[in-house]
Amino acid sequence: MSTNLLEGKLVAKEGMKVGIVASRFNEIIVNKLVGGALDGLKRHGVDEDNIVTAWVPGAFEIPLIAQKMAASGKYDAVIAVGAVIRGSTSHYDYVCNEVSKGVAQVGLSTGVPVLFGVVTTENIEQAIERAGSKAGNKGYDCALSAIEMVNLIDKI
Repeated sequence: MSTNLLEGKLVAKEGMKVGIVASRFNEIIVNKLVGGALDGLKRHGVDEDNIVTAWVPGAFEIPLIAQKMAASGKYDAVIAVGAVIRGSTSHYDYVCNEVSKGVAQVGLSTGVPVLFGVVTTENIEQAIERAGSKAGNKGYDCALSAIEMVNLIDKI
């Protein structure tokens, strides 16, 4: 086992800049995710002036704006938040698959950490649970992951 260990800290580096891409669809849930992300970033040292939030119509549009933000060179990390709730058609499956693949591809192609905070749930109750009630807040979780990933990448 190696004794050399690389880990990212949960304290934002000086001047860290973060972009948040948020989908307007299911806005009542997404507002809580954005609030959680902002809270997490600020509590761990990211200056509010260094956080930019871009709103897109729906979750399907998240990867494009995440890619533009990541490729711009202006952001150390991008957080994607949204809420996709299953309906009575297969639309849910298509949106969930494409958004998750798209967000992952942005991070891989740009080298910028892009965190996936899009809750994909069977019903509104599950979405509420993941936006600040008993299952925590996925926006907050992504904020901490963003800080950790930026610090880890700086060490590599």
